[in-house]
Amino acid sequence: MDHKTVIILCAILTIVNCKSVIVGQIYDHNGIVRKVHEQIVESSSIPFIKREQEVYFEYPVGDQRIKGIAIKDLENGLAEPSITRGGLGFNFVNIKLKSERGSGYKFLIEIYA
Repeated sequence: MDHKTVIILCAILTIVNCKSVIVGQIYDHNGIVRKVHEQIVESSSIPFIKREQEVYFEYPVGDQRIKGIAIKDLENGLAEPSITRGGLGFNFVNIKLKSERGSGYKFLIEIYA
């Protein structure tokens, strides 16, 4: 195997192993999108228990809409993030974070408008 193939395989394995969610436009090209919220949410593990948490964000300016959401898994664990309400095109979003039984999680949540 050549060097480029090994790098690509490592990148694919990393993407498959982590549970991050990225929707919409999160990169600022020509000032169209800007980050309006950033938060680190974490929970420690408790044996035999699944940890769950709801994170709510509402953009204070009523006419501005969410254009992108990035929920990045910082621990490359087995926790699962999901967007349960709102999101792209809305001015609010509900995010549910759910850990694997007996483990915790640590996510970076970024919202762009």
